[in-house]
Amino acid sequence: MSLTSAATLATLDRTGPRRITDLAAVEGVTQPAMTALVRVMEESGLVERRGDASDKRVTLVCLTEAGASYVRTRRQAGVHAFERLIGELTGDEVEALVAALPALKRLAELESQDREGPKQ
Repeated sequence: MSLTSAATLATLDRTGPRRITDLAAVEGVTQPAMTALVRVMEESGLVERRGDASDKRVTLVCLTEAGASYVRTRRQAGVHAFERLIGELTGDEVEALVAALPALKRLAELESQDREGPKQ
């Protein structure tokens, strides 16, 4: 799976259903590229398109249970990888990492806000 596909699934998991135009903007790709990507993920059963109850002209891309499961599995694999790597650090290195956690958390929040843009 491409990084853009994985990032799009993660965005849908965090923010809920989105328009293709919104997803394209968040992921930094063109609308035609996102349309093609959504089509492939739809064929794979990871996302589905649904109408928007508040605006019948709009179609939203939604994560399916298979897509949500993929995101959870991918995140868990990342957690296990970090656990293994942190286990190889010295005590001083672990302390330095713990001390940096507030700044790293803030960076993640800023990046997430930047990627998600205005909420629908």
